[in-house]
Amino acid sequence: MRKGLLAVGAVLVLGALVLGLAALSGSRRGAGPAPTSPPLTVAAAADLHDAFGEIGEAWFREDGSRVVFSFGASGDLVRQIEQGAPFDVLAAANSEFVEALARRNRVLPDTQAVYALGRLALVRPPGSPRPSTDLRQLCASDFQRIAIANPAHAPYGRAAREALIRAGLWDLLQSRLVLAPNVRQALQYVESGNADAGLVARASAVRSELPWSEPPATLYGPLRQTLAVVAGGPQEARARRFARLVTGPQGQAILQKHGFDLPGDE
Repeated sequence: MRKGLLAVGAVLVLGALVLGLAALSGSRRGAGPAPTSPPLTVAAAADLHDAFGEIGEAWFREDGSRVVFSFGASGDLVRQIEQGAPFDVLAAANSEFVEALARRNRVLPDTQAVYALGRLALVRPPGSPRPSTDLRQLCASDFQRIAIANPAHAPYGRAAREALIRAGLWDLLQSRLVLAPNVRQALQYVESGNADAGLVARASAVRSELPWSEPPATLYGPLRQTLAVVAGGPQEARARRFARLVTGPQGQAILQKHGFDLPGDE
């Protein structure tokens, strides 16, 4: 009798183990492939935070590995690459920074590609009236702090400065400007009420809850956002595939959904 009970118990334990393994296998299938390769490291302009988060998920479904993003001002990211930071891909907010790296053989020239066109947006704090598209409104007394990314190393800051210069407002408003480390931080200054307005990336504005408008694109040169694979990386083949995902139909659809214009829209 005792032996019979032990046999039944063994069968039950084995059955529970089989069911448990089946459930574990099913949960893995539902969550996507198990990581099989080390993560890619991608240096990305700050305005790409939301869009590249979604592209990173698409990459995981395709490749089974993660992407580790480092978001920041393009100039700062380029400086890190020049100092030996182990990035696999750079996605900058303009073409000039990537071209500068190509001249120093720090990126692979045949991988350079414009993946999106960036646009400026004028944003106001939550609960404010929607701003007009005319930048001259910034001369009013209720705009005492105007946030932009630092033009020294942020392409969107350069575009904001150019727009204010062409509108004849730079000298008038320079004392009111609050310089943020990058364009995403400029948006956060407005979101937190630490700035009365901001000239930021349209892609960031459309994903926020801030009232915003789009200044005329004729006031600044287009931000031809460009990527390239970093030279000398150990994962060149996979880095090239990630770049093709960004510039291919799936990546382009995600970027457009997040407020970017596409290269063909010039």
